[in-house]
Order: sequence, then structure tokens, then C-alpha cells
Amino acid sequence: MSSTRNLRVNELIQRELSNLLRRRYKDDAAPITITAVEVTPDVRQGKVFVSVTGDEEQTEERLKWLRKHARELRLQLGDIIVLKHMPVLTYELDTVTDRGNRILGVLDEIAEQEKRKPRS
Repeated sequence: MSSTRNLRVNELIQRELSNLLRRRYKDDAAPITITAVEVTPDVRQGKVFVSVTGDEEQTEERLKWLRKHARELRLQLGDIIVLKHMPVLTYELDTVTDRGNRILGVLDEIAEQEKRKPRS
């Protein structure tokens, strides 16, 4: 599969999975955001990266919920998306946002320290 097609499949699954969660699982999926999807070139497997609003306990609870409903979600996606093979999706917590926020916080601290320094 070409890389362009792979990107299109990733984006399609991300969009349709997000829509599916919002329509059919409103209450359970409210704090969940699908941040990225990466399928293998043969479209047999894929990783879904999610961000969850809430504390660590709520995050773990939502990840367990997603993993418990993975087969059901895959079957429903298969009804929406026409692919030769619907990938088996695994759900993982996306930590990129957290790392980015930490980096921004450190940069803000440095900027504040620079403001407070006396100029010579």
C-alpha cells in the first residue's frame, strides 16, 4: 500500500471511530479523544492513540472500557468503512500531549526567570 493510501486509511479510521464513539457511546466516550491512528501497510493491524480527560484513575478506566469494546467497535467500523481487511485495533494512551504541555510549562518558567533577572 502506498504511503498516501496508508495516511488516508489512518485518517478515515480516526474520523469514523471518533464519530462512532460520539454517536453510539455518548456517555462512556465523552472524555475520550482519538488523537491518531497508525495502521500497518497491510492494514491487518493498527494502533489507536487516545487522550482522556480526567485523572489517572479515569484514564485507566476509559482505556479498559475501550479495550473491552475493541471487537465491537471494529465490527461497527467494518459496517461503515469498506476495506478488504478491517485492522485489529489496539488502544494506547497518547502521551505526546502531556509531554508537550510539560515542555511548554518549562519554557514559561524560563521566560519568567529571564524577566526577573536584572539587566546589566
